[in-house]
Amino acid sequence: MRIATWNVNSVKARLANVTGWLDSAKPDVVLFQEIKCETAAFPLQAFQDLGYHCAVVGQKAYNGVALLSRQQPHDIITRLPGEPEDEQARYVEATVGGVRIASLYLPNGNPVGTEKYPYKLRWMDRLKAHAATLLVQEVPFVLGGDYNVIPEARDVYDPQAWMTDALFRPETRAKFREITHLGLTEAFRAVHPNAERAYSFWDYQAGAWPRDMGLRIDHFLLSPQAADRLVGCSIDKGPRGQEKASDHTPVVLELAD
Repeated sequence: MRIATWNVNSVKARLANVTGWLDSAKPDVVLFQEIKCETAAFPLQAFQDLGYHCAVVGQKAYNGVALLSRQQPHDIITRLPGEPEDEQARYVEATVGGVRIASLYLPNGNPVGTEKYPYKLRWMDRLKAHAATLLVQEVPFVLGGDYNVIPEARDVYDPQAWMTDALFRPETRAKFREITHLGLTEAFRAVHPNAERAYSFWDYQAGAWPRDMGLRIDHFLLSPQAADRLVGCSIDKGPRGQEKASDHTPVVLELAD
């Protein structure tokens, strides 16, 4: 099973890029973040024409996630448990081929001195609690998406410049470790323990892409049952170099059958 995650930064604005990549890469499941459209406005037909079933949680102009799969997804949930009043479209989860898979868009958290940062930390606490619930069920699961977390100094081009940013603050990294320490495997690092300058995001500003000033913030966390099936995890930089590219590029996970 090949599962891709990609923050597309507006699915309608990048539709040609996205469908072109899907037609070439042919993942079995693809997880989108920042689709930036309401559910009803999602370009469903374009993805159905490529053979995908779509579970979409949209929001006008902001956020929004989707899970597309070649097999029919089952038991879909459209909100991360733990804060019923949270209306932001950041989570969708379903079972595909016996694997529980989530597409998540973790809050950015900036500016740190506003309510946005406590919201980010609460969201991470909710994700930890939900992952713990899934672990009890002893089923293979994959939590993929844009985590807006830089796990380690080697995952950012200039660690010192990012020390106070919400993506790299010690509190953020500690919360991320709390989640992985439940017994989850961060797929890319498991496959590439020594990789340097392996990024999934390059800002549009300051020539970040041509200068390779990137961040690795798009991750897959695997349950032990999914980690036992881990074959590969790679970053496909190709789409970031295209015209009208998203500022993120796809990360692709491979699980054995």
